Amino acid sequence: MSELIEKAKENARQNFRDGLNCAESVLKAIIDTGVIDFPPEIVAMATGFGGGMGLAGNNCGALVGAIMAVGAVHGRRNPLEGEFQERVDRLYGNPGLYRFFNGMSHEFKSKFKALDCKILNEGYSDWMDKNRFKQCMKMVIDAAGMAMEYIEKGKTEGYTQPFGENVAGKA
Repeated sequence: MSELIEKAKENARQNFRDGLNCAESVLKAIIDTGVIDFPPEIVAMATGFGGGMGLAGNNCGALVGAIMAVGAVHGRRNPLEGEFQERVDRLYGNPGLYRFFNGMSHEFKSKFKALDCKILNEGYSDWMDKNRFKQCMKMVIDAAGMAMEYIEKGKTEGYTQPFGENVAGKA
C-alpha cells in the first residue's frame, strides 16, 4: 500500500504542477493509480471545487477531491437499496459511512489548522503568489496520500471508527 500512497502523492504533485486545480489534482491522482475504475473524464466533476468552490474560499478543494476519490471506492453504489431505516443506518449507524468519512476532515484540519480555502490561504495578497502555490501543493499531496490511506483503511477496518465532532451530535 505504501507504494500506492507514494504514487498517488507523486501523481498529485505532477497534476498540480501541470495546471490542474486542487480537487482535480487529487481525484485524478487516485484514478491514475488504478484503484478506481473510472474513465479519466470523471475528473470534470471536481473542476468546480477548486479554490474552495470556484474560488469562493469554502471547503478546500484538495480535501473535497480526496473525499470524492474515497467515495468512489467506499460510497453507496445504490443509495436507494434496502428499506428506509437500512439506508439511514448505512450512513449514521455503527458501522456507518459517516463515521469513516468524518475522520478525513478532522485529520486534514488537525494537520493544516483549517478546512476552508480562504483561511488556509490567509496572508497571501496575490492568489498567484509562488508561496501560496507551494502551500496548496503541500495540501494537494497530503490529501492524495490521505485518500489512498482511507481507501485501504475502509477495506481493512470497515466503518466503525468513532465520530469526531459532527453536526448530528453523534458519538
